[in-house]
Amino acid sequence: MATRHRLGKIILVILLGALAGTLLGELIGLVLPDGVVKDFFIAHWDLVLGPGTLNVVLFSITLGFTLKVNLIGFIGIGIAIYVLRWY
Repeated sequence: MATRHRLGKIILVILLGALAGTLLGELIGLVLPDGVVKDFFIAHWDLVLGPGTLNVVLFSITLGFTLKVNLIGFIGIGIAIYVLRWY
């Protein structure tokens, strides 16, 4: 039976999967010696939501968001989505 999930829960699970996978990829990169395999594991892509400014008379707020994801991070996202099917 398919279960319906709230959008916030889906986004949280995807971000946690990316975080766990990217952290694991970075740790693997620290252990491996220099070479092609290490470069493969530590190569990353930046998903950027540029800074936006909310300017109110009394104050202004500037917010931006950058998500750094490597290959293991994408695998972590896939595993998180797969696990989400049962919870």
